[in-house]
Amino acid sequence: MNRESAEAITPLSSGVAQWRVMLRDEEALLAMPGAHHKALLRQANALHQGQVIDADELADLLELADAALAYAVESLLDLDADE
Repeated sequence: MNRESAEAITPLSSGVAQWRVMLRDEEALLAMPGAHHKALLRQANALHQGQVIDADELADLLELADAALAYAVESLLDLDADE
């Protein structure tokens, strides 16, 4: 995942910080990729609806959530191929 993009998101509110922590939780992501992705999307939309982030920042968070899901799927496929 692109950490530079995650670091560039402002403002540094506790909500955005919590979202970032959830994004970086690789154990949870790999355990349940779909549920983790859905939680990231819900939280990002809640931050936007609460006017903590603007539409551009929401787009960034959604893109990072999608990238995390793609990473998880590829990682799990690699694990299956190794077995």
